[in-house]
Amino acid sequence: MVLLVCSFVTALFVALALIRSASRHGRLSADHPETGPQKFHSRPVPRIGGIAVFAALLCGATAAKLSGLAWTPAVWMLIGTALPTFIFGLAEDLTKGVSPRRRLFFTAISATLAVILLDALIQRTAIPGVDWLILMPPMAVALTVFVVTGVANSINIIDGFNGLASMCVLIMVLALAYVAFQVGDEFVWGTSLIVAGAILGFFLWNFPAGLIFLGDGGAYLLGFLLAELAVLLLHRNPGVSPMFALLLCSYPIFETVFSMYRRKVVRGTATAAPDGIHLHTLIHRRVVRWLAGEDEERRQTARNSMTSPYLWLLCLTSVIPSVLWWDNTGILTFFLFLFMASYVFLYWKIVRFKTPKWLLIRH
Repeated sequence: MVLLVCSFVTALFVALALIRSASRHGRLSADHPETGPQKFHSRPVPRIGGIAVFAALLCGATAAKLSGLAWTPAVWMLIGTALPTFIFGLAEDLTKGVSPRRRLFFTAISATLAVILLDALIQRTAIPGVDWLILMPPMAVALTVFVVTGVANSINIIDGFNGLASMCVLIMVLALAYVAFQVGDEFVWGTSLIVAGAILGFFLWNFPAGLIFLGDGGAYLLGFLLAELAVLLLHRNPGVSPMFALLLCSYPIFETVFSMYRRKVVRGTATAAPDGIHLHTLIHRRVVRWLAGEDEERRQTARNSMTSPYLWLLCLTSVIPSVLWWDNTGILTFFLFLFMASYVFLYWKIVRFKTPKWLLIRH
């Protein structure tokens, strides 16, 4: 708990400092509401919350060192491998000139470094044919880099509303901590608590008021850490089913895969092209659209924040069974298919203006 508290307090106060000094760096750091199809805030907001998260990781790792924990060097190596991901994500936040392809490339570099320095390698998947394929080391490395990069990108994709990405990652990281505790993996357990504290310290300023955003630096960083901790948990603990990690992260992963399908097959556009019809966007527009307030800015902030709890609940529908049956591949596979079917059903109901009445908020 000391590690969680240290990272929490650091993120809390660093984020506060970034908010209070926004007038000085806003020219570079501010996210403006008119800059894209996925902007749902009404005023410029600093999008460099990743700095607070990264500072909290450093503080948590230092606390682990001072506590004499044997796994401290591995934490520092994990933070070191995350540097390319974080730096180039933050560069996009400040310059708005780092392409998605370049950000993905440097996230892949981070994943490769983790394979080399931490032996963070996927060696089993419970998917027919794939396990045979990754018996060849180059294929195992390629799959690991692809998966880690994809998960990091998926967290960036769902980062659209106050508290959405940060709370979803917090839920998933705490699930990793729980399973790591069950199997006695002190490194994954302790590191997950450090990450959880960092997220929570940021979250209190991000939700519901939206005073600071994660930005690409924060979103890619959290996605990378989530993916690496999941890979390390599986690699170090044979008793944990590989389907545990897949079901655990199924919301952001399936959101990404479904969005790629929707853009390429349904709409005939580029898979990486930004759009405004993600599930979280549809919920904002068609489920909480009736939320009213006394002035436009408060009404828009309220609608923004009220969208996120719907997706937290969706995330929990995959996280809860993954935690309950983390060692049972058959049950986890069943819930994975159930989640995907439920997601598609919910999406098409909302997109066709047939939103279930129990979802609607009216004021």
